[in-house]
Amino acid sequence: MSETLTFTKAKYSTAGISYIMYHRPCIVAWWSAVFPGFGHYLLNQYARGTLLTLLELIINTGAHINEAMVYSFCGEVELAKSVINLDWMIGYIAIYLLTVGDSYRAANQFNKLVHLSIPNLSNVQIFPTEIQYLQIRNPLISALYSLLFPGLGQLYNHRVFLGFYAIFWWWMYILLSHVHKSLILSMIGDFDSSIKMLNPHWLLFMPSVLGGSVYHAYITCVHHNILVQESQEERLTNRYAGSKFSLRGAKG
Repeated sequence: MSETLTFTKAKYSTAGISYIMYHRPCIVAWWSAVFPGFGHYLLNQYARGTLLTLLELIINTGAHINEAMVYSFCGEVELAKSVINLDWMIGYIAIYLLTVGDSYRAANQFNKLVHLSIPNLSNVQIFPTEIQYLQIRNPLISALYSLLFPGLGQLYNHRVFLGFYAIFWWWMYILLSHVHKSLILSMIGDFDSSIKMLNPHWLLFMPSVLGGSVYHAYITCVHHNILVQESQEERLTNRYAGSKFSLRGAKG
């Protein structure tokens, strides 16, 4: 394969490390179905992912989809139909399906580009506002941080903007759903008041956001570790090229 077709597998920025890595397209599409934009986050398409998550919040709220889902779960089908805003709903369906399809298509395309890429990444890059560096990290620690509070795992992986974006919205979900107040009332035994206090529209966003944050933090950490190993291997291979010493170990 011609060397002119290759390109750097990853690049630094103040926001973190953007890279091309192999993904299962069905997994990427599934996370887009869970919450539009999450699949694009996995592909490091952060601008597109952020705009899609904002669209999900706006259109879902306008269409009253979460409220309709709660009524449907409770068997109140007619009530669910009555709260749906069809003007918003039709647009939501179109954007939702296109988002899932686009993330699946992009994952397939990126998987092809992986074979054309080379690590060629330095250990550190210094910017006026941030220092980004490669380091072996523990994926389980990253996932645990996001489980405790979405966004912390992203900060652990040096995804600065995405980390604070996630932290901001998780606080908004807590405040708008009243989930913390509800938990306190449940702890003191006031279950009726606890249930009545909850706002189901904002509460239903939280499981998807929590799960997506945990998975993204975990897989990003795994991919960063792969970049560390590949970059180190390439650096040592170039340094000791022509020597009889094999970095890959003895064969046979």
